[in-house]
Parts: sequence; structure tokens; C-alpha cells
Amino acid sequence: MRKVNAKLIPFLDQLNESMAAQAAQGFKFSVINSREMSGNMIRSYISDIPEVDYIFDEVVYSTGYNVPVRVYNPAPEKKLPVLLYFHGGGHVVGSVENYDPICRKFSLATQHILVAPEYRLAPENPYPAAMVDSCAVARGIWTVLDKRKVNYQKSLSVAGDSAGGALSASVSHLAQYDLGITISKQVLVYPCVDYTARCASYKENGVGYYVERDKCIWFSEQYFKDGQCRKSASPLHMDFSGGLPDTLVITAGFCPLRDEGVLYYKSIKNTGVRSENFHFPDMIHGFLNMEDLVRDECQETYFQTGKFLNG
Repeated sequence: MRKVNAKLIPFLDQLNESMAAQAAQGFKFSVINSREMSGNMIRSYISDIPEVDYIFDEVVYSTGYNVPVRVYNPAPEKKLPVLLYFHGGGHVVGSVENYDPICRKFSLATQHILVAPEYRLAPENPYPAAMVDSCAVARGIWTVLDKRKVNYQKSLSVAGDSAGGALSASVSHLAQYDLGITISKQVLVYPCVDYTARCASYKENGVGYYVERDKCIWFSEQYFKDGQCRKSASPLHMDFSGGLPDTLVITAGFCPLRDEGVLYYKSIKNTGVRSENFHFPDMIHGFLNMEDLVRDECQETYFQTGKFLNG
């Protein structure tokens, strides 16, 4: 029998009661209130913010838009590989500032120089702006590290959660045909890889588990302009070949995006590329953002990511 983790039940009960009361008063999603709620969530539920030896902000210069990045180096004296981490938020919410605690933990757990791009958000900058920014950073990060005289291995992996997982996967798929980008490995945490929202988990987990189906659809409506093909923009429907990187997909049993994550993992595996799926059967979408409630599961996510990237 399916059962959500008991540590999440008080949180979900309170949230669902609050959402029902707001809906009765005519509440509607907006860009402003969604960004406000996202930032408040991380500030409220991630109290442990570890020290990282060296952190600095820079800019990756690119045609059309120069992408701000924050770089986390857990061991400046060592020659470490590099990890691009794309934050989640439905392409509409989230920021490097919001995700700072999470980026610190991924950098420490993986012993990678973590680069967090401040990619452009919708609706101000709809598709494909975020994807263009992501590829620009993947191509141009070496110039930034050289400028700062950072000691690094020229080995690049990508990771991200939710919409950030979509950007990570998109970079990996495009890199199959781009000699300027080479991706070693990728880690996708409850990723959005199918913007058509047709998987059964959208219905099964669509109401009552924090990030709901209607919110996912609202995010997509902000991200895409009228007439843009959501299927062709979805990593699940892009080309799969042996040129893709080794892949770890982390999924959650009560997540609307669960099924597309599993399908993506299987699609990579079918090419013969190493692909693994680490599944939390009792977790919800976005659980990394509520670490104080589910600390063990968050620590396991960081551990599995480090184990995979360094294995």
C-alpha cells in the first residue's frame, strides 16, 4: 500500500488546509506569490548551512545575455572536477541565492567545483532563454575558471532538480552534436523531462502532495509562448544515443513527475549507456527544499549523487 512518509504528514495536512482556504477566497497563482513562497520554503526548512572553503561570483559572457554564476570550491588546493548545478522552480521561481544551502551541500558531498548559473526565468524570458543560458555556461565556464586561476580538472558534469533537471538533460542531449561541450555524467533529481504532462503520475499524485498537477501546468504556461512545441522541448522526446553521459535519476513516489523520470532513466539505459534510478517511494516532489523535515532522505540524495559522480 502506498503511504507518504509520516514525517511529511503534518506539513502536508497544514499546507492542504491552507490552500483550500485560500482557494475558497479566490486565490490564484502569480509570478510574485510563487517566487515569494518558493524562497520562504527554503529559508524555513533548511536551517543547516555548511561552510565551503571558497565561494565567488562571476559572469559567463555570451551573445545576447551574460549569465551570472556562483562558484563553490570545497577544496581550492586540489584539482577537482566541475559540476554545473541548475536550480529547480518550474523555470519561473528559484534563484542561486535561494538554493545556496543546497549548492553548498552538493559541492561538499561530491567534492566538485560546483557552478550555479543564474539562468533567465519565465515569463519575462520564456523558452528557450534558460536553455540557451545553460549551454552558454557549459561552453564558457572554463574561461571563468582560468580567469580566477582556479585549480580544476577539465571534466564537466551536470545536475539539477525539477526544472533544473530539464536544463541539465537538455544540455546533455544538445552536447551529443556540439563539439564545444562534453558532459561526463548527469544527475537528475525528480526531473521535469516531459512538458506534455501525459504520464499517469500527474493524475495519481496530482493533488495533495505539495507540488500539484495544476501548478506544474501553470509553470509550463509561463515558460512556453503560444505555438511553441512542448514535446520537442522535452528531453524525454529528444534524441537518445550512446553519446549521452552516464545518468543517475532520483525519483519520488508521490511526485507528479515520477513516471517521466523513470521513463527517461530507461530510455538512457536502452542506448547501452550506464543509467541508474534511485527511488524514494514515500517522498514528495521538492523534498530537498524541506530538509529539516526529511533530513535522512536529503542526506541520502547528496550521498548517492557523490557516489555516482565519483564512481
